[in-house]
Amino acid sequence: MVNKPWRIFPRPLLETVLNNHANHPRVHQSLIFHGPRGVGKTTLILERLLGDWNKGPHLTGYVDFAECIKDHHPRHGESFPWTSWSNCPKPNLSECRTKLEECLESMAYQGVKLGTISSQQIFSTLNKWHGLSTALRRIIGSNNSPKAAISEKVSKSVLWDRALFAQSARYNAKEIDGVLSLDEKVKSLSIEEASYYREAVVALRLAKEVIKVQQDWRANAIAHLNQTGGFSRSLANSCTDWPCLLLELLSMAAEIDHFQPKLVINNIEVLRNAILKDGESSVSGPMYHDSLIWRIIALGANEKTLPVIFVTSDSYYSYRAFLDFGFIDIFISRENFGWTTQEAHMHMVDDYFSNSEWRIIAEVLGPNPRHLFELYALKQSNHHSKIMGDRAMSFEDIVDSYLAYLQLNVVNPAMDRALELLQKFAADARSGKFRKINYGLVRLGGILHKRMMPLCGLSGQRFS
Repeated sequence: MVNKPWRIFPRPLLETVLNNHANHPRVHQSLIFHGPRGVGKTTLILERLLGDWNKGPHLTGYVDFAECIKDHHPRHGESFPWTSWSNCPKPNLSECRTKLEECLESMAYQGVKLGTISSQQIFSTLNKWHGLSTALRRIIGSNNSPKAAISEKVSKSVLWDRALFAQSARYNAKEIDGVLSLDEKVKSLSIEEASYYREAVVALRLAKEVIKVQQDWRANAIAHLNQTGGFSRSLANSCTDWPCLLLELLSMAAEIDHFQPKLVINNIEVLRNAILKDGESSVSGPMYHDSLIWRIIALGANEKTLPVIFVTSDSYYSYRAFLDFGFIDIFISRENFGWTTQEAHMHMVDDYFSNSEWRIIAEVLGPNPRHLFELYALKQSNHHSKIMGDRAMSFEDIVDSYLAYLQLNVVNPAMDRALELLQKFAADARSGKFRKINYGLVRLGGILHKRMMPLCGLSGQRFS
């Protein structure tokens, strides 16, 4: 058991379910992969599945919105929080949007590189949902002299071709070849083939600029919406136009054994809690989140979409989201419950912990994989030996130290948060905010209030 490296344990049934969903080129429903914190959802995706989902014809975009919370993510040298992401500092919506859009753009460029996304497809898809004439005229006009007037009778396809030509003048061939990594390959391509790839890249950039122009026209309406706290589906959809256009292009381009894109969005609840920066022209985080999911649902129901997997620990997606977005089968729902005590015993005893150590763990902590990993790492380190000095350190001392850490960093903040919610509810009830009060809930709140105070080391003075 000495210094044995931690092993990522397979979950055959769960992996089979996720693989079956991901291996379809297009599907009707998105999949929500949910479960308690610390049971290994992210580890399963990153360590067991994502590698195979990027082999051969498969291409998987992975977006972790929690990376935007820099104080609580391993990417920035920190550890995952035990508390809910909603209790962490809220990220800026612009960072979340950029992360999603950059991921989808890189996938779209791969589709262009494989020849499955063309300039004509981009125009057709964009024209299906957007009025293009005015935006294209604006883009052409900004690149040409005022004297180069365009007739009102010119068709959209002609405007598109002229706008493409105007955009192409802004980029050189090396820059476009660098986007597609065609620096070496371009030597073996004919002039027509190289032009085909370059035109598709410019078309993607033109489509993004068209959507940006149209969104700028709605900036004042969005600002007014945010000030009044109203709701507008059309304005919300305008903010998700670009990622949803890319999703539709990728879904249309999917072809079995040639190009099979899929998207994994981890910690989707972070997007729902994101906040706007001052001066940011966008709808609120919750409205953006709802619009994005609504449109993914609609694309899947109407035309099929590439496989999308949402990974979350938020119970909202386990019990409430399917009602808010339509009906009980609107998503495919798969839950990771972690290990039972018997399963954890089979994996842990003899390899990582002795029988006597396991009895203590099972009684005090339970089989949560993250608890077990952190406790094992603590056991292998010599940090506690240095603190204790000459005193002999037992396994019980290590467990006590770990429990103290959880009490300080997890339990106490969670209790404080629960008490804040109860206080707010009681204040709202006293002020008459609720017309009909569930007196059973009020009574339960009072009981929890009294019982939580001693656990948190709080006196009743702060609540008087």
